[in-house]
Amino acid sequence: MQPTIKSVFRTLRASGFPVFLILGLAACSATAPYRRAEVNLPGSYRGAGSASGQQAIGEIPYRSFFSDPALVSLIDSAMVRNYDLQIALKNIDYAQESLKQAKLGFLPSLSLNASGAVSRPSDNSLNSSSLQQALGQSYSEDYSLSLGTSWEIDIWSRIRSKKKGALAGYLKTVEAAKTVRTKLAADVASGYYNLRMLDAQLDIAKRNLALADTTLHMIRLQYDAGQVTMLAVGQQEAARQAVLQTVPQIEQGIAVQEHALSILAGSYPGAVARGRSLAAIPVADNLPAGIPAALLQNRPDVREAEMAVMESHADMAAAKAAMYPSLTITAQGGLNSFRSSNWFTTPGSLFGLVQGAILQPIFQRGELKAGYEKSRIRRDQAEIAFKQSLLNAVGEVSDALVRLDKLREQERAAAARVRTLEGAVRNSNMLFKSGMANYLEVISVQGGYLEAELALADIRRQHLTAMAELYRSLGGGWR
Repeated sequence: MQPTIKSVFRTLRASGFPVFLILGLAACSATAPYRRAEVNLPGSYRGAGSASGQQAIGEIPYRSFFSDPALVSLIDSAMVRNYDLQIALKNIDYAQESLKQAKLGFLPSLSLNASGAVSRPSDNSLNSSSLQQALGQSYSEDYSLSLGTSWEIDIWSRIRSKKKGALAGYLKTVEAAKTVRTKLAADVASGYYNLRMLDAQLDIAKRNLALADTTLHMIRLQYDAGQVTMLAVGQQEAARQAVLQTVPQIEQGIAVQEHALSILAGSYPGAVARGRSLAAIPVADNLPAGIPAALLQNRPDVREAEMAVMESHADMAAAKAAMYPSLTITAQGGLNSFRSSNWFTTPGSLFGLVQGAILQPIFQRGELKAGYEKSRIRRDQAEIAFKQSLLNAVGEVSDALVRLDKLREQERAAAARVRTLEGAVRNSNMLFKSGMANYLEVISVQGGYLEAELALADIRRQHLTAMAELYRSLGGGWR
């Protein structure tokens, strides 16, 4: 019959074993419980506007933050099919099994053993003479069927520390997967905005190519009329060819960007569906960033770093507990007989054994102490890394806020420049037709207009990307 834990304690108590001491020691812990390191966070971010005290945009789901349906669809696909994210999710599954394994450490081990043996000693041995006298035969039999259990009482919380470490490791992989999601959402958004910028630049290049064709036709008419030289025709032809050269370059960039987005979304390279044009995608100003203390909850990489501290703290506790005595209780019971005929005869064949053993490492103490010191150093390293991750997070948010503010000013200036040069192009054409401007002035104005439009599209792309980066740096994208 299998002894229960209660029966084991009753037996130990009856034999005078200090059970109360066992229970008292099992409630002890070799190290202090985990406490978060002191972090002196600022009250607000540098560059934060009047909305700094509002709820941070990082707490908004990405489907609500990004307004372009085509972009949201791309992010949805990436969240399901991206291979880096799938690997991160498999890490969660692996850590979950490790956690289950650690939880089972509290349970006693149980084993079933069945054995049978026949031994025939030498006729000239003392054993042979004893067998002849006791059993009247020259051989002995032994048959046994037993159920045994062994239970290590969790003195100094060694097993409990391992469980805490496994739990922290599991939570760390969960936060790591969230980090992949935030980066994935921001990368897809950045790639999509770059694609829409290239689309806009291609449209600008084609419009400027049409404008260059018109100007070239006009100059050729004046050349035929003897009003300009062949040099004017050659200059405008070269300007037209420069614009024409940019078209395949932009088309190449569009194809490469589409391929990159397709791979992020877990698909083979191909065309990517578009939504709103670059100019039609709204850019929000004065986005609320919340307070830096919220990063402890919203930024998954910061939480991942803290889980690493908790994991290393639990490992340190387990390493220290290994230096102290361990108590193991074993129990075994079953049937045993020297004849197979009465093997299962009860109660004569019943036997039982209960024992407790205390093990104190002596010669290994130096090795165990070195292991504890190594685990303590690892714990200190993890805490430093946690503080650094929090510092980096605050820096990333501050950078994004400043970038947004300055890009807003740059976009206003670039838009004003485009409007000015657009009017200058119209005026230069009219002046050229009336003979009040030369062809070099027309070419110069058209070249400046093309450059200004391309620059405006790039600044607009940077502005939208800075929004996505602020969203990521605040922990957005994993909800």
